[in-house]
Amino acid sequence: MKPSAFANSPAALGAPGPSGTLPEPLESEIRRIYSRSPVYGRRFPLHPQALQWSCYREIPALSKKEIVERGHQAFFEDYAEVERGLADRRFEYENTSGTTQAPMTIIMEDGWWAAQTTRAYRASPILAEFADRPHRKCVLAPVGCSSNLCPYEDHPFPHRYFDGTVYLNLSSDPFAFSEAEWDRIVVELQATQPEILEGEPVYLSLLARAAARRHVSVPSIRAVILTYGKASLQHSRRIAEAFPAPQVDLYGSTEAGYLFVGEAFRDNSRAIDGNAFIELVPWRPGAAGVHQIHVTTRGREAMPLLRYHTGDIVESAPGGFRILGRESGLYFRPDGSLVSVADVDAALPADFACWHYSLTQTAESRWDFHYVADRGADRRPVEAALSRLLGSGVRVNAFRRKSIAPAASGKFALLKPLARA
Repeated sequence: MKPSAFANSPAALGAPGPSGTLPEPLESEIRRIYSRSPVYGRRFPLHPQALQWSCYREIPALSKKEIVERGHQAFFEDYAEVERGLADRRFEYENTSGTTQAPMTIIMEDGWWAAQTTRAYRASPILAEFADRPHRKCVLAPVGCSSNLCPYEDHPFPHRYFDGTVYLNLSSDPFAFSEAEWDRIVVELQATQPEILEGEPVYLSLLARAAARRHVSVPSIRAVILTYGKASLQHSRRIAEAFPAPQVDLYGSTEAGYLFVGEAFRDNSRAIDGNAFIELVPWRPGAAGVHQIHVTTRGREAMPLLRYHTGDIVESAPGGFRILGRESGLYFRPDGSLVSVADVDAALPADFACWHYSLTQTAESRWDFHYVADRGADRRPVEAALSRLLGSGVRVNAFRRKSIAPAASGKFALLKPLARA
C-alpha cells in the first residue's frame, strides 16, 4: 500500500515501518491520541497490530462541524477533571467560530499555546532569534477572539501587558474605531517599542494607515507576523511602508495551533514539524500539486486532533508551500482552472494601491470589487484586469468603500465566490 504524502520533513515523519506499516513517530502519536481522547475509539476502533497505511486512511477525517456537534466534552473521559483544571488554571479554553459560524470550544492544557508558538518561531529563520529570549510584541487580533488567550477587554494599557506582549485592540470593531481610538493604539505601539508586530493582515494594514496619518514610525520593529487570516500583497505593501521589517506568514488555527511558517509571499512556507503531522490530500482532479490538509497534532494532552480536516488548501512550490487559504475562498473558472488571492494580486494594475479589498461574486458572470483607499482609482483598468482574470464573459464592477466589514468571526474573505451545493 502506497504511503500517504505529508508536508513534514522526512526526518520528522520517520523512516517507513516494515511491510508497509506507518513510521513509528506517526503511529505512536496516533496511539497516544486514542488513549487520551475516547471520542476516537468510539468513531473508529483500532486493532493492536502495527498500522498499515490502508488502516490509517480508513480512520475518518475529523471536521469542525463534527467537533461542534459532538461538543468538546466528548474528547474527555471525565469532564469533571477539565472543570477542576479550568478552576485551578491547569486548562484554558478558547471559543472560535472559524468557518462553521457556530461556537466551537477548544480546551488546551496550560502552556500548550506558548510551547507550540515557540516551536513555530524556531522553525522560521526570521523569528528564531526571538524564540528563546525575552522580547516585546504588540498584537492586533481579530475581534472574534475571546478568552484568556486574548486578554484585551476594556482594560487600561498596563493591564494588557502580559509576558512582554501588549494586546492593542479592545472589544470594539477596528472598522468602527474612532480617530481617538487609533490615537490610543498608535501611542501604545510607540510606548511599547516592540520588536515584533503581529496581527490580522487587514487590521495591520489599517494600523499602517493610522501610523502614516500621524507621521509615526516605530524603528524598534524587527519582524512583522501576518496571521489570523489570509494576506493580500496589497496589505503587505501598505504595512511595509509604515513598518519596514521582514514579514512572516504564520499559518494555522486556534484548535490545531500553528502549522506552516515562511517568508510572506515567497512561497517557501514549511511545516512546523514539532507541532503536527500534516497530511497532503489531493484536492480536485486537474489541480496538480494542490492539496487539502489533514492535521494530526503532536504532544497535545487536551483535545488532540487526528486527521483533522482544517479546510485549508496548500500548493506545492519549489521552495516549500504556498498557502492558498480556505476552500471557500478559492474560485474555479468554468474551464476548471483555479483562481486564488495571489492571482488577484498579480492581476491588479501595478499603480493600484489600497488598504483592503474584497472580490465578491454576485451572479454567475458578475463580480463586485470593493476596496478601501484614500483616493479613488481609475475603475476601467481595474475592472478590465479582473475580468480577464476571472474568465471570458465575466463583468466586474469596482467600488471604493470607507470600510469592508469582517464576518461574524472577525475574519475576512478577500475572494468570495458563490457558494456551491
